[in-house]
Parts: sequence; C-alpha cells; structure tokens
Amino acid sequence: MASSEPSERRTGDSPLVQAFFERRENLLLFLAARTRCMATAEDLLQDLYLKLLATEAGAEVRAPAALLYRMAANLLIDNVRSAQRSSRRNAQWRLEGRASLGREEIVEEPAADEVIIAKERARQLAEAVAALPPQMSRAFRLHKLEGLSQAQTADAMGVSVKTVEHHIQAAMKHLTQRLRS
Repeated sequence: MASSEPSERRTGDSPLVQAFFERRENLLLFLAARTRCMATAEDLLQDLYLKLLATEAGAEVRAPAALLYRMAANLLIDNVRSAQRSSRRNAQWRLEGRASLGREEIVEEPAADEVIIAKERARQLAEAVAALPPQMSRAFRLHKLEGLSQAQTADAMGVSVKTVEHHIQAAMKHLTQRLRS
C-alpha cells in the first residue's frame, strides 16, 4: 500500500485518496474494533484503498471522511456475509459428507497418517510371519489370520491341539520380539 507520509504521496492524488491517507490510522482502528482482528482490519483497509483507486472518476465529494467510513462499513458487512456463507457451505458439506450421531460426527475413515502407519505395520507383520518356520507360520496363519479354532487348525495340519498351541505361542513371542525391534 502507498505510504501514509504526505511527503511521499503523489501530487495528483484526489481529495478522496488524500482523505484516506489522512484518516488511515483512524480507519484501521475503526475496522479493528469491529473485527477484533488487526490482520483482518489491515486486509479490509487494503481492500478499501484498492476500491478507491478502482472506482475513482474524479467526481467531487462533499464529505470524503463520511464516504470513507461508509465504504469501510460496507466492506465489513461484505466480510461478515462472506464468512457466514463460507460457514454455511462448510456446515452443509459436513452434513452431506459425514455421518453423525446427535451432534457428534462419526468419522468413517481413519486419518491419513493412521492409514500410512497401519499399512507399514501390516507390511512389517507380513514380513515377520514369512520369516517364521513353516509349521509355526502355518499354525499362526490358520488360527490367527484365517480364524480357525485350534482344533480345526490341528485337524488341517494333522497335528495335536497341544502342538498347535505351542506353535501359536512361539509365533506370538517371535513376532512380538521382531516387531518391537
């Protein structure tokens, strides 16, 4: 934005632009008091200055200060309306895109970082299971991964239930040690 120092202003500035620079600090405080945010007030003040430059046709203005404050107030209204539209649009999107129970949203999918971590852990588990001895690996896969009971696993492998228990216990110990390291 142009400097508010009179010595650095162009001599061709209109009375309205000159009034803007004379009242810049007061306009900023006016906007900041209503937005309760100095950054938003600065943005709105910048918008006001650009609007002055874009709409100025050299017309005579009897009360430039009143016009500046009216324009600043209109920018505030536009800003509030824009924020409200954005809020309604976001709320509508949440209603359409998310399931909720009462006022609580139910997230149907895990966060992206959790998905990446889970995939990495699954890859590590698959490698660890592949490194098990063949009988131990088979007992673990049948019982833990495919959901067979220990008796069904024993029948499928042609061994006793006690042997299946031993293989699964040893596999769990081996996998726990490997995944912790």
